[in-house]
Amino acid sequence: MYAQIIDDVKGVTLISASTLQAEVKEGLEYTDTVEAAAKVGKVIGEKAINAGIKEVVFDRGGFVYHGKIKALADAAREAGLAF
Repeated sequence: MYAQIIDDVKGVTLISASTLQAEVKEGLEYTDTVEAAAKVGKVIGEKAINAGIKEVVFDRGGFVYHGKIKALADAAREAGLAF
């Protein structure tokens, strides 16, 4: 699972988080669970806040808003990201 914050005008990725990254993978038994999605959301939210990004548009890529997608979004909001 991964999440990115992209500047659509410039076409560049500003922030990213993935279950392949050591900081996210640490402490997770499996990387395809709701718990892993929440950790990705928390990490991307924290990275965004540290980079001065406070508000984004959440594009779920056509996925239904429940389960892992909801967990990622909720964790990012808890970290301080607004959308």
